[in-house]
Amino acid sequence: MSNQKRVDAAIVGLIGVEASTLAIMSVLHLTGIVAGGTRPYRPTAAGIAEAVIGAVLTVGAAALTRSSRHGRDTAVAALGFAILGVIAGLSFTIRGGGAIDIAYHATLLPLLLITLAAMSRKLSVHPHPSAAPRGI
Repeated sequence: MSNQKRVDAAIVGLIGVEASTLAIMSVLHLTGIVAGGTRPYRPTAAGIAEAVIGAVLTVGAAALTRSSRHGRDTAVAALGFAILGVIAGLSFTIRGGGAIDIAYHATLLPLLLITLAAMSRKLSVHPHPSAAPRGI
């Protein structure tokens, strides 16, 4: 397996872990196992948002497995969406959620940022073939 394929597999795996944790938190919120908090935090809304973000990350990971430029772009867009969603969720959670929710968001956000940084590094190290200098 080439280094590039190993990097892709590691990034897909990391995105998969992030999406899985979102699915777990979504179920915990939607079933009421993790409930409570005060306005503006609402566990049901948090569960729905986590499910959507997790689904978007799953699509991004699946696209990355295709190893095309479009797949990488889709994965980066999915990570950007997830980061913005987690920041929004953190803002609600800080104002009314419980310690578990705050800790979860505060842990997931840096992981998403690290994953995006790894994707960005991967994109800059391996530019699209059409970006190569001509005539060399």
